[in-house]
Amino acid sequence: MTADSSIQPRSANPLLRALGGETVHPAPVWLMRQAGRYLPEYRALRESVPDFLTACYTPDVAAEITLQPVRRFGLDAAILFSDILVVPDGLGQEVRFEAGEGPVLEAIRPSDVAKLSLARMNAHLTPVVETVTQVKAALDDRTALIGFAGAPWTLAAYMVEGGGSKDFAAARAWAAQDSAGFGHLIDLLTQAVVDLLRRQIEAGAEAVQLFDSWAGVLSAEAFRRWCVAPAKAIVAALGDSHPGVPVIGFPRGAGFLLAHYAEATGCAGLQLDHGVPLDEAAALQRSVTVQGNLDPVLLLVGGEAMTRQILAIRAALGQGAHVFNLGHGVLPPTPPEHVAQLVETVRRADRKDAA
Repeated sequence: MTADSSIQPRSANPLLRALGGETVHPAPVWLMRQAGRYLPEYRALRESVPDFLTACYTPDVAAEITLQPVRRFGLDAAILFSDILVVPDGLGQEVRFEAGEGPVLEAIRPSDVAKLSLARMNAHLTPVVETVTQVKAALDDRTALIGFAGAPWTLAAYMVEGGGSKDFAAARAWAAQDSAGFGHLIDLLTQAVVDLLRRQIEAGAEAVQLFDSWAGVLSAEAFRRWCVAPAKAIVAALGDSHPGVPVIGFPRGAGFLLAHYAEATGCAGLQLDHGVPLDEAAALQRSVTVQGNLDPVLLLVGGEAMTRQILAIRAALGQGAHVFNLGHGVLPPTPPEHVAQLVETVRRADRKDAA
């Protein structure tokens, strides 16, 4: 794999170099959900705001939460502290987070789509964009700033289901029974995601990640229609307006369709969940930068079990463009010292190999 000349990373920034196709030693490291409940400083700060969405919409608080793990662990990137569901919340759907239950939404039906407003969303999410501006001003040149959004299918799944689900049957049923109507919702969400990511980039995000957390519940045909096609449109739109800003796609659970996703969407990076075997990850790496994919449970337990898998991942992927990350987010009970151990293990192993 050769570096993509359309991506112009700063020479000091290992993440952007890797997303440009370079083999970087030591590998850049950041973690999904690296800012969150496992950190005592996060828990202390969260006590100053009444609820989770207020934290997301208060720039001083969200910026500080974003920066906490970068300061503590010296990670190579900060990822914006926010949530994928700020998009439906901004569009006008009622969203709230219940303790111990997760997100709760007022489930939408086909007649509700016309009530959703891009103009409302763009005004409502101005505090999120201000958070990006604040974080960017606080970072040095070596530390990248990653923006993100939920992918249209995953957003639609939550919006139709009214919250989390094991299979998102209501959303899948609507898509199967009324593909044209469901397509209107997907088209609206595609534009919403483009709008939000463009604003994050203009505020200072140097890369963006597209989270399709529930891609794995779809059939192959539905995956191509509701995950691949919108992601392709988003990557193309961002490439037109902000050429050189890499997009990382994360179609969690896509399995054997990962190669198709990477090729069809044109994403610069492909986040891998921990179910992807390392030999398959190495095969994907021939055409796209791969990111991942340590099991978060191994980070939770730490010690030799974690170290062995870190070394196995780097042995398999260290000769190509690779960003070290988890296969999903940091689990809340994870001891912070295990994150420090992870970062040091990656960097020590790569220094030893380089020597």
